[in-house]
Amino acid sequence: MSQRVYIFDTTLRDGEQSPGCSMTVPEKLKVGAKLVDLGVDILEAGFPIASQGDFDAVQAVSQEFPWVQVAALARCTKMDIERAAQSLSTAKRPRIHTFMATSDIHLKFKFKKSREQVLEDIVNSIRLARQYCDDVEFSAEDASRTDLDYLELVSREAVAAGARTINLPDTVGYSVPSEYAVMIGRIVKALGDTAIVSVHCHDDLGLAVANSLAAVEAGARQIECTINGIGERAGNCSLEEIVMIFKTRNDKAPFTTGIRTEHLYAASQALTSCISFGPQPNKAIVGENAFAHEAGIHQDGYLKNKSTYEIIDPKSVGVPEGRLVLGKHSGRHALKQRCSDLGYGDLSKEELDAVYQGFTALADRVKGVRNEAIADLCREATSARQPA
Repeated sequence: MSQRVYIFDTTLRDGEQSPGCSMTVPEKLKVGAKLVDLGVDILEAGFPIASQGDFDAVQAVSQEFPWVQVAALARCTKMDIERAAQSLSTAKRPRIHTFMATSDIHLKFKFKKSREQVLEDIVNSIRLARQYCDDVEFSAEDASRTDLDYLELVSREAVAAGARTINLPDTVGYSVPSEYAVMIGRIVKALGDTAIVSVHCHDDLGLAVANSLAAVEAGARQIECTINGIGERAGNCSLEEIVMIFKTRNDKAPFTTGIRTEHLYAASQALTSCISFGPQPNKAIVGENAFAHEAGIHQDGYLKNKSTYEIIDPKSVGVPEGRLVLGKHSGRHALKQRCSDLGYGDLSKEELDAVYQGFTALADRVKGVRNEAIADLCREATSARQPA
């Protein structure tokens, strides 16, 4: 089985559905440019039936990046599929991504339809989509809560109707890795080489990345994910996290993607500039503190050899360098290095002790000690020197 995993980026679609993340067409083009630089395989640009803005965004992304595979989302209805096809009319590599829920809870409360009726709708919709586009993806919404026998039947019939990719989402973030892997493995075996099995995991239980990794290990070969992990409710599988797992732990997760990881931080920053919030400071890979070190023991090891406390080279994800944060947990080694960086590399032991005492007293009162304050402490400690 090929170890190549395709990255389906849905930052501009599912990501945008997160409160505070709505983007204008120019903003989608700005973020889209970074996603193209990043090397995503499929760029889902919007849900054309949802609004004129989403329709325009899919059309604009298709025209701005003609060499990129662009997807448009559509429910399994004639109106949705035709609208998606219209938005992709100028795309050179279009994909219609159609979806319908398959779990009994959705069939009973949302659709009020039988399994047979839903299966018929799915098959007819895929056949219609294939009239407009050779590349059709079908998503069985709420797959992780769907009866497995029915899910296998739907998947087989969707492929027979013309779908090339079968996506099995953990729509409400309900699954756990061992359980999700069993489901994915069964459908991979059932479909063989007739279609790519894809996953789309939400983070309601904090397991979106773990579930995506388990799915790939079970045979899935497309991951639907977003920059900064944004998306409905608690968000989606974080693109930067799953990609860097493959790159950093290739010995345990021997999979490859087409992502140029040195562009990850720039993509994260571009998205942040277009929505109402950025990643939390302790967010893996792209958070402000991802490569920051404050504890004295950590700082000492880091100054001797960065690999003691950094498993990823910051430059490999586009972060210029790791940084030492000076606070109440910092030690003399880091403080001495910072004093040297500020032009006070010739402090005597007694002067450094005086600076350190002043520094720790200040650090107990503030959240972080700024360079200006450290320079003031250095000047005070050296003020008694005799002029040369």
